[in-house]
Amino acid sequence: MMAEKTKVVEVVPYDPAWKAEYSRIETRMLEITGDLIIRSEHVGSTSIEGLWAKPVIDIDLVMESYDQLPGIIRRLQAFGYEHQGNMGIEGREAFKSNQEDGFMKYHLYVCPKDGKGYVEHILFRDYLRSHPAAREEYQAVKQRLAEEYRNDIDAYCDGKTAFVQSILQKASQQQE
Repeated sequence: MMAEKTKVVEVVPYDPAWKAEYSRIETRMLEITGDLIIRSEHVGSTSIEGLWAKPVIDIDLVMESYDQLPGIIRRLQAFGYEHQGNMGIEGREAFKSNQEDGFMKYHLYVCPKDGKGYVEHILFRDYLRSHPAAREEYQAVKQRLAEEYRNDIDAYCDGKTAFVQSILQKASQQQE
């Protein structure tokens, strides 16, 4: 699926309400998939206190293995969610709601506990939470890219790749 080029890229100051909104979305997802997943995680920039972000909640529903995925897909489809595949990210299955559900905009992912997409989400989030200088540097990168690529979400996302990869490398080295 190609991102819409006409969508305005907006990076806004951290909003403490994002935590509460994540909790509302999480509660709904647990009602639908709870017995098929082992945990849920608030990931992405809205999960990092103090970091400017696009106002979009990212939630990872974590499953034991891909054995649970067919059941999760069926459950989510019954509640109006469309499975979009991994969208080019190994270890992360994307879903989108095809109906208005009363939540702020969010991205829903289902990931195996050892999947690359999930592991990287947690590594990146936890590193930025514990390294204020890196968090400020990332914020500056995002603000510059949002200004430069105001109407091109793909270029905005591509522009963050090198920084994100450098943080993942540092975070991985810390774990060794």
